[in-house]
Amino acid sequence: MVPKSEKRFIRLNLITIIVTLLLILAGGIVRSTGSGMGCPDWPKCFDQYVPPTSASQLPADYKQKYVAERVAKNERFAKTLEKMGKAHLADSIRHDESILTPETFNVAKTWTEYLNRLMGAITGFLLVGLVVYAFAYRKAAKRILVLSILNVIIVGFQAWLGSIVVSTNLMPWIVTVHMLLALVILAILVYTYNYALQMQKQATVIMSNIIWLKVLVLGSVALSTLQIVLGTEVREAIDAISKAMMYNDRGSWVSKVGATFSYHRDVAVLVLIINLVIYKIVKDKFNGKATALRVGNAIAIVLIIQLLTGLLLSNFALPPYAQALHILFSTVLFTLQYYLYLLVYRTDTYNQ
Repeated sequence: MVPKSEKRFIRLNLITIIVTLLLILAGGIVRSTGSGMGCPDWPKCFDQYVPPTSASQLPADYKQKYVAERVAKNERFAKTLEKMGKAHLADSIRHDESILTPETFNVAKTWTEYLNRLMGAITGFLLVGLVVYAFAYRKAAKRILVLSILNVIIVGFQAWLGSIVVSTNLMPWIVTVHMLLALVILAILVYTYNYALQMQKQATVIMSNIIWLKVLVLGSVALSTLQIVLGTEVREAIDAISKAMMYNDRGSWVSKVGATFSYHRDVAVLVLIINLVIYKIVKDKFNGKATALRVGNAIAIVLIIQLLTGLLLSNFALPPYAQALHILFSTVLFTLQYYLYLLVYRTDTYNQ
């Protein structure tokens, strides 16, 4: 008989994974619509808990006000980087002239970014709720409680980093770190979800040599992480190109990205190949209603969607909806691959 407290944790954990993926979708919409600076301050938006709907609700000098606040905040951040021995990064922040460019109020961009922040707040509350429910495992599986607490700490740091993303006017390397931390949060959620589920199952030994499957799945997780990083860099390059071209001739932006886009495309081919091999092995090793097989089928579907959105982006002038979906399904793919790795890793001990 599974205790109700453990059932609640598993249910809330799954909900939190889904909401975190929706938060990443919201972030993708923010990036694809250029709404990242829709709120020039943080955590409030234009100094308000509920942002304005027109420029008439703002003081006449609001542009200069928020530029001055950004400069002051970035100086504090630069000093912190210097203390960490990162003087070159501190120098790049101090000399980034884009930080001095004031943002004109745009109601659509403001509310797009504001809703993204609301999703972030909901995710934070869900993670705190997971810590509360994780106390049910404080004796039987202490790692679940420890990892749940760690995730709240990471989310707190992620929120602070989000404020730096705003104050530095979307500085590229900070955006990349912000994305990587989102993957760490997802990985911890998937791990605690899977571990809690496995505790409910009766241990059994399965005589099956799947060491190469384990290695391949772990490799696919690593490749997907690299692919996401490269995709983030492509997005950053597109942002710079679009600004330089005054947002004209959208169809030529991808061709101007250069080597980073080529690397992104080549790694995509590797991701496809390794996942095809994994799918064949999973189909051979598992059957019926095995969780690993269901996850393998889901990975196949997500890969198809990911390839289609990638083709749309590269051949049809970067449609915004395809950008948001591409970001979402890249993280869904990472989540499913990591979950498959956890399932396969424990196959020798637990019946899936």
